[in-house]
Amino acid sequence: MAEIVEIHPKNPQPRLIARVAAALNSGALIAYPTDSSYAFGCKLGNSQCRDRIRSIRQTDKHHNFTLVCKDLSEIATYARVDNWAYRLLRSFTPGPYTFILRATSEVPKRLQHPKRRTIGIRVPDHPVTHALLDSLGEPIMSSTLMLPDTDMPMIDPIEIDERIGDRIDLILDCGACSLRPTSVVDLSSGAVDIIRRGSGDLSVFE
Repeated sequence: MAEIVEIHPKNPQPRLIARVAAALNSGALIAYPTDSSYAFGCKLGNSQCRDRIRSIRQTDKHHNFTLVCKDLSEIATYARVDNWAYRLLRSFTPGPYTFILRATSEVPKRLQHPKRRTIGIRVPDHPVTHALLDSLGEPIMSSTLMLPDTDMPMIDPIEIDERIGDRIDLILDCGACSLRPTSVVDLSSGAVDIIRRGSGDLSVFE
């Protein structure tokens, strides 16, 4: 069964955050809160956790993962960002947006879109996520915690434990988080293409 780590949602305890970061570095698959829902998370490039997520979500090998980053300076390591795109990112991060950008060589090829060489990038607005990313020192390879028999992401750690606690290693219990589906905006072609409308304001892109 998954280990439950109770963390304060606004003032995360550094000792507990360090323990979670150590678990990620050791290969753990976790459930953690973001500003939109809970998500699966693992260390960047961990192929075993990647396959476990696909198995739980019942997705195929073309399922796209997202790199959850702590800030814009980290994004530049993993994605190619033109000046115009950088200005948009600066205005809309952190927040409930996933931006599709051209991947750099730092992104493992198995995480990129197989034909377009792109990657999804997020900077969530959640204190626990920020603390974990700061402790880890690199992005989290992430996927929305949505199960195949549902049409909405999961937001309650107790329900997550009941449903899949035997299939993941660790759950960050920060209480139920908000449900704010992310908007997905593709900037990889040099123009703005709205892929999915979520809770974020998209009027500036139109």
